[in-house]
Parts: sequence; structure tokens; C-alpha cells
Amino acid sequence: MTPARNELEALLLDMQAGSLDPENFARRLLDQQVFMPIRDEKHNIAGFQLSTKAQPLVVEDDEGNRVLITFTAPERAKAFVADYPGFGGGLLTEVSWILHRIGADMGLSINPGQEPGFDFDADMVAMMASLLPELDQ
Repeated sequence: MTPARNELEALLLDMQAGSLDPENFARRLLDQQVFMPIRDEKHNIAGFQLSTKAQPLVVEDDEGNRVLITFTAPERAKAFVADYPGFGGGLLTEVSWILHRIGADMGLSINPGQEPGFDFDADMVAMMASLLPELDQ
């Protein structure tokens, strides 16, 4: 089994081992930080996003569902984003921040194709979003 590199990976491993029930996993996940690859802008400082409208990496799964890609750490993203030119940058943000902004009917993947990793379908994402307090406008 792969050792956890950080608190989020430990949480994923606990969930996969069955030592954490899904609701507690979801509640604890909300405050965890993930690395979200975003499209690089031309003529900028490497890794520094100029616009306020970051374009995250969204892929389609085999069934045609849109999935937002995130990682437990920036170094975990390198091999994956190599297949997606222009996504060399990224930002660290809380899962709750993403859930407040994610599109309807969109899944979320943490460390796709890696261990530990986890894929949330759109229904699971909506369930996690329902655990969030309302944002002040």
C-alpha cells in the first residue's frame, strides 16, 4: 500500500480501507486542500494566474460525463497534465471552494489513475455540496 504524503491522502486511504464511513469522509474532505490544474495564460509568470477566471482541467469520462480533475499535491499532477498541453499551472484550494463553484452535473476526481485516489460522480458531488454552509453574497 502507498504511504500517505499528506492529511488528504491519509483520509483517502482510511476511506478505501473502510475505516471511515462515507458521510464522515465527505465532511472531513470539505476542509482539505487539493491542487487544481488550470490553463496557463500567455506571457505570464510561470504558475501565476493573472485572470480571476481560472480555467480548470475538465475531462470527459467513458460515459461522456464531465469530470473536474484535482490532485492531493502538485507533484502528483505532473504525469497526468503532460497529456493536456497548457495546463502546467494550478492552484491550491479547499474542496469546499471548488464545490461552491463546480458546475451542475459534474464529477470530481482526486488523483485520477493513482493510489490513493477517488472519483466522485455528479450525484456524490451534489451530496457533498449540500453539506456546505451557504456562501454570503
